Amino acid sequence: MNFLKIVAIALIVAGTLGLVYGGFSYTEEEHVAKLGSLEFSVKDEEKVSIPLWASVAGIVIGAGLLLFGNRKS
Repeated sequence: MNFLKIVAIALIVAGTLGLVYGGFSYTEEEHVAKLGSLEFSVKDEEKVSIPLWASVAGIVIGAGLLLFGNRKS
């Protein structure tokens, strides 16, 4: 399997996951204050949305690379 096919499959998988899940979230911990032996922290949950057009574009570009990527003149 060559590099172009691997990239194409990765784009298709990433685009499909973007369509199914619509984004992902992660937790970021911030240390707010430290008073002696006490330490205060805040956990913020951040959500990253993946645009629909980006997911569809990934699938279309990946499929195009699989179908037309190895054409020889």
